[in-house]
Amino acid sequence: MSETEVGEKGMVTAPHSAASEAGAAVLAEGGNAVEAMIAMAATIAVAYPHMNGIGGDAFAIIAEPGRPPRVIDACGAAGSLATTARYETAGYHVVPTRGPDAALTVAGAVSAWGMMEEAAASFGGRLPRRELLADAVRRAREGVAISRSHARLLAEKQAEFAGLKPFAAQFLPDGKVPEAGTIARNERLADTLEQLAHAGFGDFYRGDVAAAIAVDLEEARAPVTRDDLKRHEARLRQPLSVAIRGATLFNTPPPTQGAASLIILALFDRLGVKRGETFDHVHGLLEATRLAFQVRDREITDPAYGGDVARYLAPEWLDAAATFVDRKRAGTRVGPAIDGDTIWMGAIDRKGVAVSFIQSLFHEFGSGVYLPRTGILWQNRGSSFSLDPAARNPLMPGRKPFHTLNPALARLDDGRTMVYGSMGGDGQPQFQAAVFTRAINFGMDLGEAIAAPRWRAGRTWGAEAASVALEDRFDPDLVTALERAGHPIVVLPEAYSDGMGHAGAVLRRADGRIFGASDPRADGKATGG
Repeated sequence: MSETEVGEKGMVTAPHSAASEAGAAVLAEGGNAVEAMIAMAATIAVAYPHMNGIGGDAFAIIAEPGRPPRVIDACGAAGSLATTARYETAGYHVVPTRGPDAALTVAGAVSAWGMMEEAAASFGGRLPRRELLADAVRRAREGVAISRSHARLLAEKQAEFAGLKPFAAQFLPDGKVPEAGTIARNERLADTLEQLAHAGFGDFYRGDVAAAIAVDLEEARAPVTRDDLKRHEARLRQPLSVAIRGATLFNTPPPTQGAASLIILALFDRLGVKRGETFDHVHGLLEATRLAFQVRDREITDPAYGGDVARYLAPEWLDAAATFVDRKRAGTRVGPAIDGDTIWMGAIDRKGVAVSFIQSLFHEFGSGVYLPRTGILWQNRGSSFSLDPAARNPLMPGRKPFHTLNPALARLDDGRTMVYGSMGGDGQPQFQAAVFTRAINFGMDLGEAIAAPRWRAGRTWGAEAASVALEDRFDPDLVTALERAGHPIVVLPEAYSDGMGHAGAVLRRADGRIFGASDPRADGKATGG
């Protein structure tokens, strides 16, 4: 069970307790929510290296009371050497998920920290960068206990990193998978974070850190060059939004799947379901997911090459789409799932500044390309590209990949603000919908809404056909009803499955009281002041 924490001076939540502690310490020092999130992002990059890191991408929604939310888009583009000819010559039919050819996009996360630093200052933040990164530097140098999911995923995926010697040297000491609880250090990463604290976050792209990264990537024969790093910049963008009864929902625009998350909740709102944990609740969200993913798979791409997805959030389109939801029967299932391991974190300070943040390497441990000079593990986000030039997301230098990352924020008509999200690739929009509807539509306690059993539609866990996977705590009568409606149900032998995401949420009421909760499926906590 996840306990709901309550505070009035601020609240943070993260899937690893070290990150929550780092954020809470910043709030206690008088820092704002954005400063707290920078500290959390740095610490969790050290403490949860299988899920995220500074070699990955990041997105954030930041909202100040009385002003429109803003999105930070820190998605890195494909490197200048990442051409289809390169991959076809090497004999690839699809972009690989491991190794140097999978490390094909610029890492944008640190550029998000830089833009967040500017935002924090605009909100009156005064804490020095060195103080914000101090906890992460200390933990990288002194070591962090390896988490349960880190050890398990490393054991499961060890064979995929065969031949990647720098990775093995850092993560497989003596050629063995370390046990959970083992202290793991990364002194080169500590050095890198100290340099960023001293020189600024731009050093990652145009300074000494960039130079060291470029040498390591070249020696690994990855397609990203120093010029690619130099060209990268995070972007400040407008969020997508949709109005439902009692709330306005915000999420990130393409290349993320934020539109799908909004469509699911907007379609479900039109179904008028009265009670949670019922057939109507779960079936309604599953059918809304089916329609939302059809739009996502057809439309979402690098915004420089795509159309306006906001038209799918217009009331007219949503009203019409809702008529295609059969209230009794399952429609055609969603297609192959997109897996991804990442982290979501949230923070709201005493003044009501709210941050919804997500940072990722894509697959667990990313590409497996570890850069020994800087201690950075590089992402494999570019493996979502297609080598088919006619595909929706074709590989080409400078193009941004499709992103599963999509941090969410809601402003309720009664004055409440909630930030919420989860890791989980294809599951992210589904887990967001489960948490939001339970907590907001049906009034469930925030911790209970996050801990409650979840589902995930799609083809996952090596299955040959699409299914709806359920944790094993659902009411058997509900499971039977879903099966009779035509949903291909698979009940997992787990009460709390990592495959169902690591969710979290922070909610601030109009009276200033703040509530937060973390996921019992993860290793984190919510911490308030």
